[in-house]
Amino acid sequence: RVYHTSIINTRGMASVLYTKEYQHFVERLKRARILAKLTQQAAAKHLKKRQTYISKCEQGERRIDVLELKKFAHLYKKPLAYFLS
Repeated sequence: RVYHTSIINTRGMASVLYTKEYQHFVERLKRARILAKLTQQAAAKHLKKRQTYISKCEQGERRIDVLELKKFAHLYKKPLAYFLS
């Protein structure tokens, strides 16, 4: 099973396409941040990351491992299952 494929978008940059399941996951990630009333900048500050880290995670350009997801879940006050359902 292929999880992602790199393509070149109209701006000449590599873009990554993931499965529908992963697309759903990143949509939940972004929704959780918005429901927590945090900007990308504020979330990044809490996680001691740059705003671009949050953006890339939410766009599916950067894969998130389980330990990172745990930090997002804690910050957004959501159970891990929220992101996986």
